[in-house]
Amino acid sequence: MTDTTQDRAAVRERAEAVLRRLAGEHAVLREDQWRAIEALTVDRRRVLCVQRTGWGKSAVYFVATALLRADARTGPTVIVSPLLALMRNQVEAAARAGIRARTINSANLDEWSLIEAEVRAGEVDVLLISPERLNNPDFRDNVLPGLASSTGLLVVDEAHCVSDWGHDFRPDYRRLRTFLAGLPSHTPVLATTATANARVTADVADQLGEGETLVLRGPLDRDSLRLAVLRLDDPAHRLAWLADHLDRLPGSGIVYTLTVAAATETAEFLRSRGFAVASYTGQVEDTERRAAEQDLLDNKIKALVATSALGMGFDKPDLGFVVHLGAPPSPIAYYQQVGRAGRAVEHAEVVLLPGREDAAIWRYFASLAFPPEDQVRSVLAQLSADRPLSTQALEPLVDLRRTRLELMLKVLDVDGAVRRTRGGWLATGEPWTYDTVRLRRVAEARATEQQTMIGYADTSDCRMEFLRRCLDDPEAVPCGRCDNCAGPLFDAEISSASLAAADAFLGRPGVVIAPKKMWPTGLAAVGVSLKGKIPPSEQIEPGRSVGRLSDLGWGGRLRSVVSPESADASIPDDLAAAVVEVLKSWAHGEDAWQQRPAAVVAVGSQRRPQLVHSLAEHIARVGRLPLLGALTSDAAGETTARGNSAQRVRALHDAFTVPADVSAALAGVTGPILLVDDLVDSGWTMTLAGRALRRAGADAVLPLSLAVAG
Repeated sequence: MTDTTQDRAAVRERAEAVLRRLAGEHAVLREDQWRAIEALTVDRRRVLCVQRTGWGKSAVYFVATALLRADARTGPTVIVSPLLALMRNQVEAAARAGIRARTINSANLDEWSLIEAEVRAGEVDVLLISPERLNNPDFRDNVLPGLASSTGLLVVDEAHCVSDWGHDFRPDYRRLRTFLAGLPSHTPVLATTATANARVTADVADQLGEGETLVLRGPLDRDSLRLAVLRLDDPAHRLAWLADHLDRLPGSGIVYTLTVAAATETAEFLRSRGFAVASYTGQVEDTERRAAEQDLLDNKIKALVATSALGMGFDKPDLGFVVHLGAPPSPIAYYQQVGRAGRAVEHAEVVLLPGREDAAIWRYFASLAFPPEDQVRSVLAQLSADRPLSTQALEPLVDLRRTRLELMLKVLDVDGAVRRTRGGWLATGEPWTYDTVRLRRVAEARATEQQTMIGYADTSDCRMEFLRRCLDDPEAVPCGRCDNCAGPLFDAEISSASLAAADAFLGRPGVVIAPKKMWPTGLAAVGVSLKGKIPPSEQIEPGRSVGRLSDLGWGGRLRSVVSPESADASIPDDLAAAVVEVLKSWAHGEDAWQQRPAAVVAVGSQRRPQLVHSLAEHIARVGRLPLLGALTSDAAGETTARGNSAQRVRALHDAFTVPADVSAALAGVTGPILLVDDLVDSGWTMTLAGRALRRAGADAVLPLSLAVAG
């Protein structure tokens, strides 16, 4: 394209015409939208747009694509996008502008060959790919080089994910370095995000490379959002408030929770109160998530009750409210989530209901960050340069769970210490240094963000201004709309009926402990000769627990008793009573035990022997059952860091001994043994302790614990 003022004016006219096809006949480009399009199409520059949700970042790359593709020599636009929901929305939006868009992701493997052929034939204007595709061996080695060499425009959506200073860092995004390095000279690149402070912006701009990146930062005010915070006593009060006020919230919206268990419980409670809601978490099947998304888009339900699995990419312009049951660990993450609301409506309500348990949940997720150096070195030591190991084969050799191991390997891949191949992972032999200083700084930044989020909830100043300052918005001023500026729109009043219903709902004790049926794979690699199906004669039966540590109802109470910081003591009266209720429902419920327990045995606890012994005594006394004693153990078991199943079994497979007096007593017992412990984490302690009892002659083993982790 030529470079005269007249020619640039003509380009803008063409850009406006494309925008009208995309957004309607009265649509007009914002000034920064035009500056970005001009830089991409005329100057072939690299651009970073940091603009609020709803500003129109997608319009920039669709308009730029239409202009660039008008030049027959320009290849397709490649959009790296983090979520399938965003991809589906983008394909539909592109079609409105006459742009042919296709997507390559894990959900359409059978279409890859056809789509790649269409790209080579020049029949695709926009190709959307997930960041995970960038390091899929086949895609990286066979598709990516040709794609990079032919790309007319590269778009990095949700670009804050590139930076480990960002609130949602994703190692796969770092593979963009390879993509960028393969681009022809002067290929334009656009990175977009709504949630980047000054440090993240500088980091992303630096990673885009190739000279000076044009950074376009706009004001981050969302004049349709009315922010509010309400402090309520406990989870029951928060659920009751939601039940009393959900109908008052405009339109349909999202209720965010911090954990999967909380999302599931909240959705169940609201349905019991007559509301049409659906839960949306990473544990819900993709088809169910899609159906739930569509129901919300079509206003068939009042709300999705969701974890952060529903975040970037969900596009419902008329979303009327966002409520948080529990605060996210970062004001930047919070701004990103509430930004889903109010994009095409005059007013949207945003309410935060923080809880005392929020900080404990933040600490738990922080503990799953990049592993310490000794664990990383142990992984590197297992890899060779010539024989790839799959993640599945590597997992038993190191004490890391699958998701954490994969995250670590992706970072090591980006750092050049390992390489992913079709058969798994190889060591590159390149020198690698554990970046203690940077990891400490990132951890400190996360801790600061958590304190800042507490400050947001406590501030008496403007809440929108507070969030904008967290994002280093130089134009941040009081909004005049939030509860601190204009007075609260909602009060903390709760009806006695809703509170009673919430108390009853959350007060129901009882969670099923699912028995293990299969040994973990790869045990031979760690010297354990167990594999395949656990013999039925050595299996335990389905069991029961009072609740999960992450439950809204019993979670906080259970954490106060079984957390690592809790002192060992006899079982408190309220939990003892809850255990009795669990046993009653277990005896008479739909999935009741097949036969009443005949005796009680305790797991010999090294963590809390007094708690476990008093629990076993209480059950025996109330149930009028003989207490046969306790198993002995010579392993720390689940007091070690939460690692993978193979390592748990390695530590525990021969650790439990049935004392002679317990073994002798078993000989006189006909019926199941109730096996009692305080906490079920991985589930292997109960499995292997129960196996020892079965091998000593127990007819059946029914596991019972105070708590289940997770």
